[in-house]
Amino acid sequence: MRTFIAIPLPAECREVLDRMQQALRAHRAEVRWVAVTSIHLTLKFLGEVEAERIRALGVSLRDCAAAERRFDLRLHGLGCFPTTRNPRVLWCGIDGQTDNLLRLQRAVEAACTKLGFVPEERGFRPHLTLGRIQGRPNLRPLMGAVAAGSDLACAFSVERFHVYKSSLRPQGAVYTILDTIELPHAD
Repeated sequence: MRTFIAIPLPAECREVLDRMQQALRAHRAEVRWVAVTSIHLTLKFLGEVEAERIRALGVSLRDCAAAERRFDLRLHGLGCFPTTRNPRVLWCGIDGQTDNLLRLQRAVEAACTKLGFVPEERGFRPHLTLGRIQGRPNLRPLMGAVAAGSDLACAFSVERFHVYKSSLRPQGAVYTILDTIELPHAD
């Protein structure tokens, strides 16, 4: 099954992102928008994983999470991958206690590598994917709105992360939580 590890977003941040997507949709650019209920902060994409490996994965992730603590993040700015001149992915940035986030991501990466999963070659760039650019029409006004930024006032506490199964459907991916890993309270 297609699997990944991610931090969920609280409802209030999804509402902020929904309003942002609505404002960006007004530019009528060719974008395949991510359903706001599906937006998450990916820590590690695993790809195809056999069901019998999920339990061992959960044990390994709980071990790595035990050394971490809960932390706070906030939505921050808009951008594109790879660049605004040649955009393919439209994203919302993350700010706050990003050192804690990077440490957690490295711990998750190490736990997965110990289980034989291929390590990610690209550096971790925390973001929330809002949409994927499908064509060039009306792209300039959209990129203008991205460059102008916006008020994305929403902070959240990272208390847990999930192992998700991703089922691809014609209307978009459907995510199912396979396991939940809680982070310990801060001292």
